Amino acid sequence: MTYAGNRVCWDADSHLMERPDFLSEHADAKYRDALRIGGGAGGDDAEKRLEKIAESVAARLSDAEATRALEENVIASAKGWAAHGAVDGAERSRTLDLLGFRGQLVFSTFAGGHLAARDADHVYAATRAHNRAMAAFCEDPRLLAVAMVPLLDPVRAVEELEAALELGCRAVHVPSDAPGGNTRGFSPAHVDLEPFWARLAEAGVPGLLHIGGGKLLPRAYHNNGRPRPKDWLGGGENLRAKDFAATHHSPENFLTSLVLDGVFERHEGLRFGAIELGASWVPAMMRNLDHAFDSFGRNEPLLKSLSLRPSDYVRRQIRFTPFCFEDAGWLIEQGGEELFLFSSDYPHPEGGRDPIRRFEASFDAAGIDADRRARFYATNFEELLGIGA
Repeated sequence: MTYAGNRVCWDADSHLMERPDFLSEHADAKYRDALRIGGGAGGDDAEKRLEKIAESVAARLSDAEATRALEENVIASAKGWAAHGAVDGAERSRTLDLLGFRGQLVFSTFAGGHLAARDADHVYAATRAHNRAMAAFCEDPRLLAVAMVPLLDPVRAVEELEAALELGCRAVHVPSDAPGGNTRGFSPAHVDLEPFWARLAEAGVPGLLHIGGGKLLPRAYHNNGRPRPKDWLGGGENLRAKDFAATHHSPENFLTSLVLDGVFERHEGLRFGAIELGASWVPAMMRNLDHAFDSFGRNEPLLKSLSLRPSDYVRRQIRFTPFCFEDAGWLIEQGGEELFLFSSDYPHPEGGRDPIRRFEASFDAAGIDADRRARFYATNFEELLGIGA
């Protein structure tokens, strides 16, 4: 019996774990040295640690007994680099067999740091290398490669989008911060980005927002004059409570711009997913969008041009993944059955060791029927990706 059992299930969030040469192996010659994972800000020590991890993973891949031990309960076994299928695309196909998912979106984990560089040439060289590497990992058609395309330069963004589509990438992750920064940048609804959104809609490939694609809570809010606590996994590099409460701020601003400035009106085929950002904020966002429309519509031409209420664009064109500890049953009751997607976050520990059990407990408590559960596990994902359309 697979982890998913007899249910039809698609996974809207999974990751690979990069080796140090993940980008450099696929980079143009000029940038190979500059695009080592673990180099740069992490320094030589970080790269050496990754090389040791890669050696350990290689040893496990050749150890049939160790691999069988992971396969006994793949969702609840090792996480991170040590997880089954974390670094090897061929093994990931076997992982998918064990999980029993029809397919899963696959994001990178650390490579995005190179796409946040200030130098545009470096950013777009890293973009091209990243998307080549993702396509190479996801040779199995059930592994749906997620490209990354920064919007810093609208013309180059379209060029990299075309390259990603040619590679067969099935979704495109864009940063949720305003391109160019919040002070001197521009809106994701800027007229110069219209060709990008038009091409994405034409291709039937969704845009995605993801945690890590935007700024979290400013560091000043952690300076309370007391010792800084460990993160929620017991270390020092991940989220703390105040960070978690702010993870949706940047994505909500991004989506608000697309809705109220008419991007979804002008590009009806454009679909978006907000992934690993939680979903408890979604019902309030929809209400606030409608309040803004009702209160400011008389004076703002773009609001007057909308043929639907803002919340209707959200229902038609945006999907969200709850964390497994959120009350997904309540979300479906409050927001609607068409909005939410199952995700495992495999092999990251944030996804938990039995997310289906936790979602099912929430659905049982709320009396969510079989049809609405099927939308959560499968149909909403299929609509987002255009599967079967």
